[in-house]
Parts: sequence; structure tokens; C-alpha cells
Amino acid sequence: MILDSDIKAQLNQYLQLMEGDVLIKVSAESDAVSADMLALVDEISSMSSRITVEKTQLPRTPSFSLNRMGEDTGVTFAGIPLGHEFTSLVLALLQVSGRAPKVEQDVIAQIKNISGDYHFESYISLSCHNCPDVVQALNLMSILNPGITHTMIDGAAFKAEAESKNIMAVPSVYLNGEFFGSGRMTLEEILAKIGKAPDASDFTNKDPYDVLVVGGGPAGASTAIYAARKGIRTGIVAERFGGQVMDTVGIENFISVKYTEGPKLAASLEEHVKEYGVDVMKLQRAKRLEKKELIEVELENGAILKSKTVILSTGARWRNVGVPGEAEFKNKGVAYCPHCDGPLFAGKHVAVIGGGNSGIEAAIDLAGIVSHVTVLEFMPELKADAVLQKRLYSLPNVTVIKNVQTKEITGTDKVNGISYIERDTGAVQHIELQGVFVQIGLVPNTDWLGDTVERNRIGEIVVNSHGATSVPGVFAAGDCTNNPYKQIIISMGSGANAALGAFDYLIRN
Repeated sequence: MILDSDIKAQLNQYLQLMEGDVLIKVSAESDAVSADMLALVDEISSMSSRITVEKTQLPRTPSFSLNRMGEDTGVTFAGIPLGHEFTSLVLALLQVSGRAPKVEQDVIAQIKNISGDYHFESYISLSCHNCPDVVQALNLMSILNPGITHTMIDGAAFKAEAESKNIMAVPSVYLNGEFFGSGRMTLEEILAKIGKAPDASDFTNKDPYDVLVVGGGPAGASTAIYAARKGIRTGIVAERFGGQVMDTVGIENFISVKYTEGPKLAASLEEHVKEYGVDVMKLQRAKRLEKKELIEVELENGAILKSKTVILSTGARWRNVGVPGEAEFKNKGVAYCPHCDGPLFAGKHVAVIGGGNSGIEAAIDLAGIVSHVTVLEFMPELKADAVLQKRLYSLPNVTVIKNVQTKEITGTDKVNGISYIERDTGAVQHIELQGVFVQIGLVPNTDWLGDTVERNRIGEIVVNSHGATSVPGVFAAGDCTNNPYKQIIISMGSGANAALGAFDYLIRN
């Protein structure tokens, strides 16, 4: 039995929602992975009379495809989609059966109107929390458009294939045999990459807003909801909904919710925002802010949005080390997400740059997967909580090197080592290794503002107790501000505060 009783009970409920018959075509041999895959497929098919299984030969073995009767949908799983990918399998079963996806009609129309042949392959790891978004988006595109196919490939089950392509970050997506992109990508982002993104003409006839929110993380979502509940015209423009939360795995300090995961919380935020009729404009990055009679926000596609007030909630991003080799070997041994990419370094030697909580948590996590972890910390002592340090020092395959500065990440076609400077002696040392995980904190996404609003020396927007910036009518909230603590719940609170501040500004002006 592959599925435990609780998962089977939940799966049984979902299978009741199937609207048509599904044929699972299975390609298997006598190996252990094939045996487990067959057990999973047989277990699922035994739970629904709508599912039929047929043995066949597919391009990869072990693998299986999900099809309508008499029609191949192009959805294939190479490996066993358990872990984070089990949801991808369940959704694919429902959608192949005819169950309507929870996607806006204009996006569905976009997918159906794509012409040409698009054969996608995504390399994933089952522990990757970023991968399901990509897998589910590509599966959906395959189900809706006969010219599109998608195969999910578990890098652990097809290790030699993944290594032959030097895949050192997941998800990594190939289109028609050529590298397409890596990392988290939403359905809208994938459509944009194949030339189906909204352009400036889609924004020309938008009326001015009462409140325009720039940024779609927890602060932006909270801001939009609080503003819209006042009955005023609210818009939200964001590169991706959820922001940095999308890259967060376990969340255990969101009060009243004992445990959730970043992508799940982000989906709930977006769903809640849309309940209030907020004009949500995704895949858009702001590039200029100017106060005239109204406040203007220019987008990178050239469109200009106007509003009586603007709330900036652009969040923050991972800080780069900024040394030679970091950019060159990104996704070729340089990584930022230990949960996603850790399994690709199984049995290898890796370094973690950063001795704060995130760095030490990453080192502890990686130590259970890789052969050895070397932690490099700039300061004379680690900054992580004592309980994390105690756990770290109890591990036999971890070395901690303090008071050092990273000099260079070395490699040829992929990472082969890291050089650092001993800060007390000036001596340069080199370690041969295969991966480097960067965990040195955050930098606010405020560069585009220039001198428009007051920012502090590290780029954070300076706000008062009402969330107001130095520009009348412009407010800010969340991790992009000088609020001292960067937490999801604090960002949400500051978003609500900024929205109420903006509403107060509107009724007084």
C-alpha cells in the first residue's frame, strides 16, 4: 500500500468529483520504482470506476500518462508523483475527467488560442514546494490545448538524465528540447514567456483608482482588502501574487493557524482579495512613481495607472553575495532554496553562506541529504538562535568557519569550489565542493523609486505611524519599509494600517 488511510480518505472524496472517464497508460519494468508506481496507479484505479489502467510503452520508463478515452491529453508523470506533487496528480485526474479548473476565463481562452507545438518537460524533486505550481500550470495547458504536452520528470528517479543536462535547480523546464526556465513560474508567467503577456494597450482605458496597491504579498493583499471594504475603487498591481511567501515552506507562527505552507497561504490571499472585486493586475512591475494632480505609476510595459492614493508594498528579495561566480553559476550549483534544490546535491559537499537563522536552518536541513556542509559566517560568531546552533553543532557532517568573507565561487560549467578570506589574517583559503546555498538576508524592492520617496541607507521606505511616506497620498507597508521586524503577520498588520491611513487621507483631502 503506497497511500496511508488518511490520504486515501481524502483522495476518495476528490475522486467523487470526476466528471468523465480517465485512461491511465502505464509504462513499467521490473525495477523498484516501477513496482511502486504500479502499486500507486492500481491503488488509485481501485478507488473509482471512472479510472481504467492500460499497459503501454512511453518514451520514459517508469512513467504513466492521464488521458480521456480515445484522446491523449499529453499529461505524463515520469516517476511517482507523491510528496508535494501528489496534489498535481489529483488535479490532473480531475481536469482530464472534465472538471473545470479554477482559472479565469480569459486565461483559459489565452491557452486555447495558442497555436503551434509546445512540448514541455519539467525536472522536479518531490520535496520541492515551488515545483507543483509549474507542474500544475503545464498540465493544465496540455489538457486545454491539443498542441501542448507536458511530462513531469522526478530528478531522483531519472538521476542520470538530470545529471546529463547539468540540472542543479528545480523546477527546470525544457520546451521542445531547449532550456526554457527554472524556479517558480505561475501559469501567467509561463504564458508571458511564450509571448502571451498583457501589453500597455490592456491598461489604457482604466479609470483612476482611489487606492492603487503596488505589490501582491501579505502586506499588499491586506491593504487591498481593507481598502476595498471601504467601498472605494481599489486596484492591485503585482509581479506575482504572494511575493516572497511563495518561497516559504513551513509557516508555524501565523497566529491561529498551527501550520501552513507559503503557496497555500498565497493562494488564500489571492482568493480573499478577489472576493472584494479588486482589480488585480498580475505580471506587472512598476518602474516609476510621480505625483501630479493624481499619483501616476508607470509600469515596465509602458502603461500608466493613476490613483488618488498609492500604497507601496513591494516587499523584499534574497540578498546576493555579490562575488565573482555567483551570477554565472546560478542554478548550476549556486542556489537559494535548500528545500527545493537540496535533493539534487545528495551525497555531495556544499557550503551555506550565512550564519543567521535562515542559514543555520538551511545547513541543518541539508546535512540530512548531502555528504558534508560547510557554513561560512562573516562575523566572529553565528547570529542564529541558540537552539539552532546547538542542533547544528550536534551534526557530524557540518563544519562551521567564522569571521570569513566569501571571495569567489569557482567552477567551469558548474560550481567546483568556493574561496574565502580569513578576516583576521587576510589569508585566502579554497574548498572544493559542488554547491553553494546563499542565505544572507533580504534587500527591499525599492530601487525603482529613486529619490521619489524618503528611504533609509539600506533602501527601506521611511513611514510614520499611519504608514504615510514623505510624499502626500503615498503610503507604504510590509518588508519594503523601515518597520524593524520582517514577519508575515506584521506585514499584514502594516498593510491594514496603511489602508486605513490612505482612507483617512482621502476623506480629509
